[in-house]
Amino acid sequence: MAISGLLAGLVIHFIGDPGEIHLIVNNIRFNKGKLDPRNNPSMILSSLLCVASGGSLGPEAPLVQVTGSTGTWMGKILRLKGEELRSLSIAGMASGFTALFGAPLGGSLFSLEILHHKHAVEYYKAIIPAFVASSFSYIIFAFIIHLGIGPIWDLPTYSFTNQFDFAYALVYGVAGTAIAWLFIFCTKFLKKIFEAVELKIYFKTLIGGLLLGVISYYFPITRYFGHHEINELLGNNYQLMMLFAILMFKILAIAVTVTSGWRGGFIIPLFFVGATLGLIINNLFPETNLSLAIVASMAAINSCVTRTPMSTTILLATLTGFDYFIPILFASLVGYFFAPKIPFIHSQIRRTE
Repeated sequence: MAISGLLAGLVIHFIGDPGEIHLIVNNIRFNKGKLDPRNNPSMILSSLLCVASGGSLGPEAPLVQVTGSTGTWMGKILRLKGEELRSLSIAGMASGFTALFGAPLGGSLFSLEILHHKHAVEYYKAIIPAFVASSFSYIIFAFIIHLGIGPIWDLPTYSFTNQFDFAYALVYGVAGTAIAWLFIFCTKFLKKIFEAVELKIYFKTLIGGLLLGVISYYFPITRYFGHHEINELLGNNYQLMMLFAILMFKILAIAVTVTSGWRGGFIIPLFFVGATLGLIINNLFPETNLSLAIVASMAAINSCVTRTPMSTTILLATLTGFDYFIPILFASLVGYFFAPKIPFIHSQIRRTE
């Protein structure tokens, strides 16, 4: 992992810094909807090294950069300008989210909602292009990899028992929001440390790789971004203290990956953190519904960090097979309304465009 971090840093140093999700959101909102395709070689090479070697960030941001910039490139070929060009870039982003999540509706809404933390439909002209791009992305991606239709995480079947489930969802949402705040604080703390030490990017990614390698050695399940590891987490009967350790060190691993210059997205890693929190709640209070605790914790954490309550609700309902999505929405809204005043994705801050 240290070697991969060094190589990724060298790619960024010599080819160029492709930016992160902050830059993508900023360009869509304040750069006339343009995503520069010239950043793609650096983004592809560096993110492949980071994701494949076990970094705690997923392929979300690289996918969105590549597919969104492809939309920009096509828009320029078609001589589109203004909102039409922005809509095609957003449609490209939506296709990338859908290819990753396998959820056309949730992926398209996420590409719109993540752009602004107050007005999810600000770019209403892009809604239909995003839906169309997501639908075709899902069909083509499913055809290529023979993707099955159904949930990808094996949660126990949930059945609505009584109205108190809504109250439980709110309580789990509060717990998830607290963990989201912990993640945000940890990330900001490590960011200050890495910024205080003036090092070349390849030295920072090397140090990040060393730290991630040590964490992964002692807690192998924290390695990678969590897509497959969530099922491993659910399938193993971890003791309570082990679950607490996994939770803390996964948060640390994500924060190190984000702040040391490694490339990737933090959406699915945050879902992994939420799943771990749900298991901890169920261990502490065995009478609780495991599926509800897990999904509500996932929803609150992701909504607090990304400020995307609507799309998070739809994504989790699709990914987990949790049919009764109203409790998920309750937990998502808790995370959204109790999020820090300054967004974690700084480019979501509203300003005059």
